Amino acid sequence: MPAVFAALTPLHPFVLLAVSIVLVVVLIGVCRLHAFFALIAAAAFVAIFGVEGTGWSAALEKMLAEFGAATGRVGYSIAVAAVIGAALMESGAADRIVRVFLGVLGEKRAPLALLVSAFVLGVPVFFDTVFFLLVPLARALTARTGKNYMLHLLAICAGSVVTHATVPPTPGPLVMAEILQMDLGLVLLAGVAAGFLPAVAGLAFARWSDRRNPIALRAAPGSSVEDVAAIARRPESDLPSFGASIAPIVLPIVLIGAASVVGVYRADLPAGFVAVVDLLGNKNVALTLAALAAVAVYLRQKGLPWRETGAVVGEPLGTAGTIILITAAGGAYGAMLKQSGIGDAIHASTGASGLGAVALAWGMSALLRAAQGSTTVAVITTAGLVMSLGGGEGLGVHPVALYIAIGYGGLCLSWMNDSGFWIFSRMSGLTEGETLRSWTVLLSVISVVGLLQALVLAAVLGS
Repeated sequence: MPAVFAALTPLHPFVLLAVSIVLVVVLIGVCRLHAFFALIAAAAFVAIFGVEGTGWSAALEKMLAEFGAATGRVGYSIAVAAVIGAALMESGAADRIVRVFLGVLGEKRAPLALLVSAFVLGVPVFFDTVFFLLVPLARALTARTGKNYMLHLLAICAGSVVTHATVPPTPGPLVMAEILQMDLGLVLLAGVAAGFLPAVAGLAFARWSDRRNPIALRAAPGSSVEDVAAIARRPESDLPSFGASIAPIVLPIVLIGAASVVGVYRADLPAGFVAVVDLLGNKNVALTLAALAAVAVYLRQKGLPWRETGAVVGEPLGTAGTIILITAAGGAYGAMLKQSGIGDAIHASTGASGLGAVALAWGMSALLRAAQGSTTVAVITTAGLVMSLGGGEGLGVHPVALYIAIGYGGLCLSWMNDSGFWIFSRMSGLTEGETLRSWTVLLSVISVVGLLQALVLAAVLGS
């Protein structure tokens, strides 16, 4: 029997992609298998039938090695961010921020303010970190107003994913700019300018989705609906100060942002200074310091000593474990697809120029995003493919148009192999079906609007 299956190895990358996607959908949607096991099964399938030069046992070991690597990349930050979110909610810090927020902007403009805040915060920080930091605000805001839970959630997503995909110093856009040999200042300005319309389109969809499918506040990791409602009813005297409340959110943003800026000018700065800023700006270090600040606020509000820290971190760490497993399984699946040669297969079957090249770049990025789940991997891989086809000059189109097309293509078709899908689902308390109808459609709408902008830019700027 093994010899029969060996004859099928390797499958064509497009066949492999299609079958593995169907496998995930059937296992989760029809068989109701836990997402972790469904994604591991898909990753194992791709490893066995898609990666040349390995036997079955070696292929599975390679898949598990990628699973371990993915856990190492995301596990700690997810766990620590979950602690920050829980501490912000339990201490009343999130509610303090929301009250100040509403007092300045008014309730009617709260979704727009969430969008703008996420847009700005998404420049130096990964989407998952931004969402973990802001989702307690969305939950507390909904508890206070009693409505628009979906709108608040999607407003955060719409702002943060735009800058995550197109504005340096986020790694994907930064590396993409280097591959396409573009000036970093031009890329920064282009990414910000081209982000306004897609973000507004995302907010419009969020409003529509909230009206069409209103969802009540749900229990989620770290806090139940009753917990959030109780926090929202607290008197002002029971809440921490605004400065103490906002510190756990601002601290990692400042540290990570500073490291990004210093990284650009490191050659002109003292080596010791650069080393210290790099250390403090490391995502995991910055989040650890933020977690310490959040827990400190909680303990002070409760009048508890530091030895009671375990009571604060135990529950969020337990619930974060499920998210870490699912995220790492999706990472292993994406890594196996990448090794299967799906990028080379796309490259071998293409050929276009001008507006067609822009559409092709967007399509390749979207397909890679759907295949392996990571926007960063999709945009970097596609940029390399585009350069192998001749880049902007060889394709007869301005590189800015290609850059925008690739970035927004990397947002399209986010589904069950994307860690962002599960972070949004689990931290919001939404089902997989609700997440597909909200998160997935939101990112695809933003992606299509980004493509339309890229086509306009290509027509206006020429080559």
